[in-house]
Amino acid sequence: MRRRDVLAGAAGMLGAGLYPACAEVGGVTIARQPSLGHLPLMLMEEQGLLQKAAAARGVAGLQARYLTLAGGAAMNDALLSGQIQFAAGGVPPLILIWSKTEGTAMAVKGVAAMNSMPLLMNTNNPRVRTLANLTDRDKIALPAVKVSVQAMFLQMAAEKELGPARRNELDRLTVTLSHPDGMAALLAGNEITAHFTAAPIQELELRRPGIRTVLNTFDVLGEPSTFNVVWASAAFAAANPRVCDAFAAALDEALAAIEADTPAAARAYVRLARDASDVGLITEILSNPQVRFTATPQAIGKVADFMHRTGTIRRRPESWRDLFLAGVHGRDGS
Repeated sequence: MRRRDVLAGAAGMLGAGLYPACAEVGGVTIARQPSLGHLPLMLMEEQGLLQKAAAARGVAGLQARYLTLAGGAAMNDALLSGQIQFAAGGVPPLILIWSKTEGTAMAVKGVAAMNSMPLLMNTNNPRVRTLANLTDRDKIALPAVKVSVQAMFLQMAAEKELGPARRNELDRLTVTLSHPDGMAALLAGNEITAHFTAAPIQELELRRPGIRTVLNTFDVLGEPSTFNVVWASAAFAAANPRVCDAFAAALDEALAAIEADTPAAARAYVRLARDASDVGLITEILSNPQVRFTATPQAIGKVADFMHRTGTIRRRPESWRDLFLAGVHGRDGS
């Protein structure tokens, strides 16, 4: 049994008699992305965990709709327009929308983390042992040039290995390809010689002869780091404390289930994702000591520092807690 990470201070943070005496929304829409990191939200949908938690808090009949969006930009546009109430994705999109909305009526903050997972850049080029070995003959596939999580981590890695002056030097080698297309291109062995992706694609690639990892994001940051987070409008959270508390409790239940029984969680992912994933591979990934499903934010501050240093956000948060609602402030995050 893996260690259970209880969402302390979020689920049940308000006693039943301490909620404001006002009506709350009757329905919410939660957006996720198609990847293993979003398994908690898949379980929440299949098992109706949010509705159960809401009913226990006096919000009977809550309607919960789940939809899939591609990328943090789409998430943020949908959140600000009121099409969704909870968005889920990588850390940089949360930090970016926090920076853009801070101090306004549209302020957005994180609700909780969902996992801590490394992203890998794999290569088929036997000459590439470090980033310094990459040349103009190499091409790096990633989900989106310049703006994806992988693109930002490539800049962070270049800054660490090659020096601050060469932070953007590898951008010229990057090309935009979806995760499946990037894998196909890498395995074809033609123009693409490296692929910066995510689970389970990165592990599928490593099953093929001649493919190996040249970059692990945990090494870039020097510690485990959050991959996916959930965020929401601060005004929505203030107006709907029962619903937000229920969301935190439902997320906690899903996270605990994944950590407690990884084989069952792997089977659930294969059943729900319908992406032809192999149960054995997903079980292997979930059993990796570097992979944890936890609501505690990790290494968020380092990502924010980099985004501020490079001018992506105007103000550096004093603490990771500045980026999140109070429900997770009691956690030992970073």
